[in-house]
Amino acid sequence: MEVVGQYVVVIIMAICLCLGYIIKHSLDFIPNKYIPLIMAVLGVILNVWLQGWKFSPEILLGGMASGLASTGAFEVVRNLVAKEKDSSNTK
Repeated sequence: MEVVGQYVVVIIMAICLCLGYIIKHSLDFIPNKYIPLIMAVLGVILNVWLQGWKFSPEILLGGMASGLASTGAFEVVRNLVAKEKDSSNTK
């Protein structure tokens, strides 16, 4: 996990998180199962752009890790909010 953590680019992760949220909640014609794939591809494109249109395995891995980390971050927040709602309903 530490190896992947060094490749995550926070700015790319944030952009992918925002765009993934928009896709999930606004574009009904895109199935949810394709959102991680879209975020991985978008992360690679953004990372290549940020690196001055250079391409290497590290840039590929960094983009994919950042895009996929955005979907993971969304799921973590969604699950935490759901648990808070469940715990407040049982009181």
